[in-house]
Amino acid sequence: MNPTACLLVIGNEILSGRTQDVNVQYIARRLSETGITLSEVRIIPDIRAVIVRNVTEARAAHDNVFTTGGIGPTHDDITSACVAESFGVPWVHHPATFRLLEAHFAPGEFNAARQRMATMPQGAIPIRNSVSVAPGFTMGNVHVMAGVPRIMRAMFEEVLPTLPHGTPVTSQAWHANGLYEGALAAALEAIQHRYPAVDIGSYPYRLDESQRGVCLLCKGTDTRAVHDAAHAVRDLIKEMGFEPQAGEPAKA
Repeated sequence: MNPTACLLVIGNEILSGRTQDVNVQYIARRLSETGITLSEVRIIPDIRAVIVRNVTEARAAHDNVFTTGGIGPTHDDITSACVAESFGVPWVHHPATFRLLEAHFAPGEFNAARQRMATMPQGAIPIRNSVSVAPGFTMGNVHVMAGVPRIMRAMFEEVLPTLPHGTPVTSQAWHANGLYEGALAAALEAIQHRYPAVDIGSYPYRLDESQRGVCLLCKGTDTRAVHDAAHAVRDLIKEMGFEPQAGEPAKA
C-alpha cells in the first residue's frame, strides 16, 4: 500500500469563486509520480473551528496532510495558529525565522503584521521558501504551505523528497473520435472487473465538431496490469469499429 495524503485547500476566496485553485492538480500529479496516494481533497473556509477540526481529522486518517493558504500577514491568515491548536501546543515566536525575515525586509518594513509570519506551532520545522523567503512549516505529518501557486510549488518540492514514497503510478490511454460512453459502458465495466488493480477512467472530449469522442485511461501501480488493461481497451475500441489513437486528445 502506498502512503496516503489529504490536501486541505484553505481560503474564503476559493469558496467564493474569486480565486481559481490551480494547486490541486499540481500536487495530485506530483504525489502520483512519487507513489503517494492523494485520497482526499477538502476546500474549507478561513474559520478557526473548521480548520482545527479538519486538520485534526485528516492527520489522524492519513500518512500526510498538506495545507495551502492562510499563512500570510493579514488578519484572515489563521492556518498556522489553527494547526497549533490542533496539536495542542502553543503558537510561538520562531527565532530563526524571525531573523530570516528581518534580514529580508528593508529597515522599517518588518512591521508587526509581517512578524506574524515568524510565529509557528511550538516544535514546527520550517519549510524553505526559495521564492519569497517567508517559510511554511511541518508539524508532525502536517505540511503547511502558501496558497500562491509559485510559492506553494517551491515549498512542496522542498517537502516531497523528505517523505516516504511508494510505487509510482503508471498510466496508458487510448481515445477514439466518434465513440461515446453510452456505447461502450457495459464492455468497459467487464474489463474493469478483469483488472481490479487498475483504475480505468472514461473521459468524454470535444475539441471541435470533427474531433469529439471518449478517452479511456488506465492507471495503477502494477505496470503489467496497466499494460494488459490498456491492451484490452484498445481491442475494445477496434471491436466497436473505431480507430484507437494512443494517448489522450491534445486539448481534452
